[in-house]
Amino acid sequence: MLIEATHLQKFFTLNGGRRVHAVDDVSLGIAEHEVVGLVGESGSGKTTFGKTLIGLYDKSGGEVRYRGEVLPARYTAADFRQQASEIQIIFQDPYGSLNPRMTIFEIIAEGLRLRDHCSLASTRDKVVYWLERVGLSADHLSRYPHEFSGGQRQRVGIARALIVEPKLLVCDEPISALDVSVQAQVVQLLGELQESMGLSLLFIAHDLSMVRHVSDRMAVMYLGSLIELGPTEAVYFRPLHPYTQLLIASKPEPDPAHERQRQDPLIKGEIPSPIDLKPRCRFAGRCPKAEPRCFVERPVLREVQPARLVACHLL
Repeated sequence: MLIEATHLQKFFTLNGGRRVHAVDDVSLGIAEHEVVGLVGESGSGKTTFGKTLIGLYDKSGGEVRYRGEVLPARYTAADFRQQASEIQIIFQDPYGSLNPRMTIFEIIAEGLRLRDHCSLASTRDKVVYWLERVGLSADHLSRYPHEFSGGQRQRVGIARALIVEPKLLVCDEPISALDVSVQAQVVQLLGELQESMGLSLLFIAHDLSMVRHVSDRMAVMYLGSLIELGPTEAVYFRPLHPYTQLLIASKPEPDPAHERQRQDPLIKGEIPSPIDLKPRCRFAGRCPKAEPRCFVERPVLREVQPARLVACHLL
């Protein structure tokens, strides 16, 4: 594995000592040149897992290995500089992640200044090269983020991440803030760059159809836990966990007429609070198939079919 999380945990402590179980005992690896799609409802812990995996959040428990080496539980500035050329992230908000006081040239070149001692001319050439690779041009160098559309800003974010030529790229819902017409363009661009550069990707998203399009394996999270993992086509067309089945059945219909005919949502209720969780199946309170055991014992993620891992007492 290029990077592997083992029993990874991230808790946030509230006033009074209560804990938010944002990521609780998640084990997940990403191989060289592999794309893993991470899906789940809002509040499931997807973004927190991605940020904890690469050190943006301190780890509360477990470990992460990159190329076999254990990464620090708490990163220092030196750790970030060391990892910057290997691991990068594209954030969800294409505007909030860019410094409004910096020009596009300064934003994209920042990684090079941390890693290399390039001349100004060499740095400019590399920035222009990456601007062109993501569909922009040298004419944009002196502009500021507010002068661009959302799709263009996300392309700037992609260029900023890839100019240091990392091996692992975490894409934190990179298309959710974009218009539908732009989403496919950004996903296609990421796919082309992943193939040409041999990147490994953790692609975090709500859109199951989009994740199916770009990923080799699909991981499903619910309330801080990983509940299903397997080859993307198998998980998408033959889901095993009741939550995955309902999640996929609830995806929007492309036909507006069919979408309007839908009745109540298939997944009833809201995702529970992640504060001070009890040892039980996290989905038990919303699962139509729940049994008494589900409310008193937490299921373990295990292989129930070749390459198919599921955390469910019913399998």
